[in-house]
Amino acid sequence: MPWIILKICCFTFLCLVIPVDVVAGKVDFNRDIRPILSRNCFHCHGPDATHREADLRLDIVQGLKTTDAAALIHPGQPSQSVLFERVSSKDPDLVMPPVDSGKKLKPAEIDLIRQWISEGAPWSQHWSYIKPQPVKTPTVKNQSWPVNWIDNFILSRLESENLQPAEEADKITLIRRLSFDLTGLPPTPADVKRFVDDTDPRAYEKLVDRLLASPHFGERMAIYWLDLVRFADTVGYHGDQDHHISPYRDYVIDAFNQNLPFDQFVREQLAGDLLPEPTLQQKIATGYNRVLQTSHEGGVQRKEYLAIYAADRIRNFSGVFMGATMGCCQCHDHKYDPYTIKDFYSMVAFFADIDEDQHLKRGADRIPTIREPEIFLYTDQEKEQLAELESRIKAIEIESKSAEQKEEKQQLKQQLEKLKKSREAINRSALKTMITVSIKPREIRVLPRGNWLDETGPVVQPAIPEFLGTLESDQDRPSRLDLANWLSDKEGYGPLMARVMANRFWYLFFGRGIAPVLDDFGGQGGPPHYPELLDQLAIKFLNDQWDMKQMVKFIVMSRAYRQSSIESTEQRTADPFNHWLNRQARFRLPAEMIRDNALAVSGLLVKEIGGPSVKPYQPEGYYRHLNFPKRKYVADTDESQWRRGLYVHWQRQFLHPMLKAFDAPSREECTAQRPRSNTPIAAMALLNDPTFVEASRKFAEDVLRNGGKSDSAKIEYAFSIATSRQPEKMESEVLLTLLDSNRTAFSQKPQAADALSHTGLAKTNSKLDLIELAAWTEVARALLNLNEVVTRN
Repeated sequence: MPWIILKICCFTFLCLVIPVDVVAGKVDFNRDIRPILSRNCFHCHGPDATHREADLRLDIVQGLKTTDAAALIHPGQPSQSVLFERVSSKDPDLVMPPVDSGKKLKPAEIDLIRQWISEGAPWSQHWSYIKPQPVKTPTVKNQSWPVNWIDNFILSRLESENLQPAEEADKITLIRRLSFDLTGLPPTPADVKRFVDDTDPRAYEKLVDRLLASPHFGERMAIYWLDLVRFADTVGYHGDQDHHISPYRDYVIDAFNQNLPFDQFVREQLAGDLLPEPTLQQKIATGYNRVLQTSHEGGVQRKEYLAIYAADRIRNFSGVFMGATMGCCQCHDHKYDPYTIKDFYSMVAFFADIDEDQHLKRGADRIPTIREPEIFLYTDQEKEQLAELESRIKAIEIESKSAEQKEEKQQLKQQLEKLKKSREAINRSALKTMITVSIKPREIRVLPRGNWLDETGPVVQPAIPEFLGTLESDQDRPSRLDLANWLSDKEGYGPLMARVMANRFWYLFFGRGIAPVLDDFGGQGGPPHYPELLDQLAIKFLNDQWDMKQMVKFIVMSRAYRQSSIESTEQRTADPFNHWLNRQARFRLPAEMIRDNALAVSGLLVKEIGGPSVKPYQPEGYYRHLNFPKRKYVADTDESQWRRGLYVHWQRQFLHPMLKAFDAPSREECTAQRPRSNTPIAAMALLNDPTFVEASRKFAEDVLRNGGKSDSAKIEYAFSIATSRQPEKMESEVLLTLLDSNRTAFSQKPQAADALSHTGLAKTNSKLDLIELAAWTEVARALLNLNEVVTRN
């Protein structure tokens, strides 16, 4: 039976890995077995028919279990199943995976396969393609613990594992956690005192409501959304020139602040231009379709780059809205999921009407580059000036037609040229943004192997993936608006998109998703640790009419969210990765928030909402390799440099070094989950980046003026501003020692104190003693470097 040997060889080529949350009892196919098959088998025995080996497909039940006597698996009989025979073999010539593969199954992994077969080898469809179904809320023994049904699901699992949830975090930790999670900013001392002193049983809920109503809520949520849609201020490819897109960022901020229903949020971004009489904001929203990477090199091939843009768009669309990796289908059927190459290009066809290649006809190595279609966004004053200019231009043009004298015509011509120059000057200074304009759709063909030169593939029309059904449309050709409506339709993809987004909301407030891979709900992603809970959150999101603030409030109101993040040895041993959620997570703040926190603590932060991107200080010469055109980074010298990190100019090829040091993405692709590294470079950025040095100096000024008369009082004041709590005795002693050592050092080198105290980046009227200011600046630098200050607990 050589063909069976081939099947088993490919089936077990990579080692099997047991999920850490497998519990005693029955094996669950989706949780325990499917991930093993996907990682190790589907590449050769999955959905991709072109490259399938031995005519064996293991992602469907017919491939795993047949009535054939030579079937891989005989349910209930592991000893009669060829699969188990080969993976458990001791013969180096027979064991699978092969010895020379470098893979070897662990005994526990072999036992898992045996157990699954013994239990009848039950199969089920992939969990992410099954619509969420309501389930009964679990009952719990400790009925006083749950605040809402999230807690029932968590506590029920913990009780079944004989585990206890963590204690509720103290009030100071809770207000700091909520403030960072909901606004991205630390609480003020007054905020902390008000919450700590509030004995009202609803004090916590009142805090949640106040933070959700803050205009900074939209900024915090926008940071994440802009990662998803790969928002940046530059084109990415070749010269990485600037383009006009910042008003789209303002639209996102406003949408979260106004609690725009998520389905409408999606609809306006994908197809705002196709809505009946679209508003200006809905047109701006369509900037989503234009923020992909583009090339402005003079020699680019139009067809090649339109194919590149199409692939970029479908990678992002599927990752953001579907939690899918359809980009894998650009060249062939998906190796692990049921998407086909035809599905990929049928999805491309939805976007074939976007007028996006004008820059390929009139590309320019200029800053900013040409990315038409764009619209002007005039201020009220600019609108009045333009109206007056247009009226005068029109009048002079009429007068010119009737003028008879040559001298009179010349004078009118000069006046007309002057007025037009004034109009051009207003247009040059006015804010612009890229938008989507629908034109006649271009023909879309399947590109065999993704080859843009190969025109032998069939022409396709807009269509959703075949295994997900068909798309209803009132038009002969389905539009982007039809696609957007399908995404949020309760009878369409809506329940599945709700699950994807519910998982991301959870990630924002627990540090990781219920399903661990936020942008891949397919075979290569991981199964959810609390599948029933995730489904109920998705159903709630739908039933609440896609209310984003209500979803956020429901999660952060839960007792699970309020748990302490301090873990015991027992908790770490029983659940090292906190999959069962018997404690909260602690993690370093995102890059933008680290910067915002330092500016807020120091008093430098400018809290203005919206507007163009800003350029804070960065190392000299960092842009020296940027060409086409050659450019030099010019930092802002006014208060703009102290604005939130959300507004920092996002140069894809040369991201601001501070943001890069703290793992902010270049935003060339969808980033659903940022990495969290711990490097010396990050520590050096906190100490030496000019923004942090200036924040420390201004913080020191505040401490010297308002911290009290004694050093001890000043230390307590500074520490409480930075951490929202009073220092312990040991902490005070260490900081006082640091202060004294720096006083001594700066007394011996007063020129160093003078240099540190007069950097000139932030305005100051300081008449403070320079040595004292320099010494306290060093203390402030130490405080801003504390793990507690840059960590969300």
